[in-house]
Amino acid sequence: MPINTQPNKPNATQQCGREFTLDLLHPRFWITWLGLGFAFILALFPGSFRQVLGNILGRYMYKYNKKRRHIINTNLKLAFPDMDNTRRDALTLENLQMYARAMLDYGLLIFASRKKLAKLLQIDGKEHLDLAINNDKPVMVLLAHSVMLEFAPAALGQHYECFGSYKPAKNDLLDWVISKARCRHVAFVVSRDAGLRKLVKSLTPGKVMIFLPDEDLGIKNAVFAPFFDHPKATLTSTARIAALTKSAAFPAFCWYDHHTHKYRLQLAAPLANYPLKDPVAAARQLNQALEELIKAHPEQYMWQMKWFKTRPENEVAFY
Repeated sequence: MPINTQPNKPNATQQCGREFTLDLLHPRFWITWLGLGFAFILALFPGSFRQVLGNILGRYMYKYNKKRRHIINTNLKLAFPDMDNTRRDALTLENLQMYARAMLDYGLLIFASRKKLAKLLQIDGKEHLDLAINNDKPVMVLLAHSVMLEFAPAALGQHYECFGSYKPAKNDLLDWVISKARCRHVAFVVSRDAGLRKLVKSLTPGKVMIFLPDEDLGIKNAVFAPFFDHPKATLTSTARIAALTKSAAFPAFCWYDHHTHKYRLQLAAPLANYPLKDPVAAARQLNQALEELIKAHPEQYMWQMKWFKTRPENEVAFY
């Protein structure tokens, strides 16, 4: 079986993420360095401690961050119109608490050993992905923006040769840390600003590309397709890459299981006949598959993002 059980490492001639430079030691980054020290200490504590702290931080954000609370509440009203106010408010609080927990757990991805992480990670539906790889198919894992999404590359990187793109952080030190954290688990990462060419060229049989297809990036290179029964600007690049590379496309969602205390990556069955020739139909097919995954764990989706920011002409803004 062409399964990679060794850590993914970039080639000697290939830089993974941004390089460390001495300017990252500048005093303007000292607070960030202090935060990284705190993340290192948190990674040493048991998950139950981070859970308690996450619940406290999440409740604080719920009480004082009115803007973020408004965005979450608006999204939940759109996605679940039959949900009553009491349940929606409770889900908003739970979502913020899970988001805070994810931020506190991030130190594991930077500082925990791969051996320790392996005990905390689980892939559901792995047999479908193995079948595609054994049939010499390139693979796209279409990962929804869950709060625990950063654990998906770590889970996949334990078994496969993976790569993907990332959005550079405005803070140069955080940008270096985030890209290096991902490079511990994948072969390489490409800044979103660098475009899709390298990603497409690298997507060959046996390789796994991790792609986040659900963000609203405007109507350029996108079409409006239903998402929770509302038109959403949906990227067409997902379907174009799949068509160009003849890839198997697996919708996916990464979530934290409170019962097993594991970060679980749920891989749905590959999208049938994807992409459909009609761009809107292809976008609808993807959105519907992601919806089903989100509905299983709605408290762990990133509802604080403006999923319906771009509106069709003459439609009122939601946020």
